[in-house]
Amino acid sequence: MSGNTALQHRQSTILGTGKAYLALIALSCLLQLIQPAYALATEQTQAAPTSDYEQLNLFSDVLHLIKRHYVTAPSMDILVQGAISGMLAELDPHSSYLTPEMYAELEIETSGEFNGLGIEITVQDHMITVIAPIADTPADRAGIKAGDKIIQINNKFIKDISISDAVTMMRGPVGESITLSVVRSHSNQPLEFTLQREVIHVDSIKSQLFPAGLGYIRIVQFQEHTSSELNKALAGLTKRNGKPLQGLILDLRNNPGGLLEQAVKVSDMFLDSGEIVSTRGRQEKDNFTYRASNSGSTAPNYPIVILINGGSASAAEIVAGALQDHKRAIVLGTQSFGKGSVQSVIPLEDGSALRLTTASYYTPNGISIQARGITPDIKAPQATWAVAPEDNIREQDLDNHLAASASTENISLSATDKYPATPAQAMPDQDDYQLTRAVDLLHGWQQMGQLTYPAVKQ
Repeated sequence: MSGNTALQHRQSTILGTGKAYLALIALSCLLQLIQPAYALATEQTQAAPTSDYEQLNLFSDVLHLIKRHYVTAPSMDILVQGAISGMLAELDPHSSYLTPEMYAELEIETSGEFNGLGIEITVQDHMITVIAPIADTPADRAGIKAGDKIIQINNKFIKDISISDAVTMMRGPVGESITLSVVRSHSNQPLEFTLQREVIHVDSIKSQLFPAGLGYIRIVQFQEHTSSELNKALAGLTKRNGKPLQGLILDLRNNPGGLLEQAVKVSDMFLDSGEIVSTRGRQEKDNFTYRASNSGSTAPNYPIVILINGGSASAAEIVAGALQDHKRAIVLGTQSFGKGSVQSVIPLEDGSALRLTTASYYTPNGISIQARGITPDIKAPQATWAVAPEDNIREQDLDNHLAASASTENISLSATDKYPATPAQAMPDQDDYQLTRAVDLLHGWQQMGQLTYPAVKQ
């Protein structure tokens, strides 16, 4: 039988039964798909991986298959970096792979200067979430708030991307604009912010002197020189006051954290002895207890109020927790963020690095604040002042009331009248309800004649 005759015979046989024809076509297509898949499968180990070594063999097999059969030749650098990023993304939101460029930027950030928007982020519910905007940065000035969830960067949806990828998208040349779309609690629709990238200069410490000898210090972020800058700020406030401070407000609101070492040093400045924080991990080197030193440089024993909110995280929570547990400070505000893990940055040979969660930290009372946060002693949500009309009838409104005496001995003065500001002082922002509550609390101590805080727990 010739080739043409044989082909015609096969065709007539197929066409003779319609269903058989369709079945054979389907089988033919299926075989075309199965055959190369089977050929690829034969290059893999047949047994299901059960040990770590077999899992590594599986990874090696997949890498080999991608390199050999992917439609275009992939870069090994991209494959390896993607694999590492994927592994770390499966662990927790704070572990990540840092490319050489990102690692260099991280080192710059902790020194207090970098290019960007001035925003600290994390991953929450698979969404990039703002821990806190850094004070006096484009993000802060634009009105981005702690808890905002970023859903788009330059009109590109970013759900399920890693922190490192989000940071890369938000970084860029100084002066360029970037648009963020965020979802905010109690808002019916997304909010859009257009920001301009800047060189971010982060001054770790901001200070003011309030009337009645009350010092106010805001720690924006815990950087390399935070403790030394704090020491200078306290000395400066004391000098401006002309005598020892009568109280201190330590503002840690919207402080995203930073260096553990600096949190320990700051806490040590207000404690004579005792535990500050302990870290516990799988490796012996990660288990450590940091204690206050009796170096003679401890600040005077004046009353302290610490302000926290949902943007207070990590190192800020260490300081608040240490001073709270030792009864050295009253903590006022709202529940803090709840980041109770320690990340170690491990350099790699090619200039990249791993940011790896290696331990959890515990307050002096042995409490982990992971996913809980620091609970304030006085809960005071931020509020907006509104002056209500007064309809009360007073003595002076009554007919034939006796005139006021010319003596002023018994007149009650408000805190502002009793402690007027001098040129070296500033008045607290009356729109900041939490700060006003802290000032009132310290004034209350003064009115009661209690100018020193109860003794530090030994």
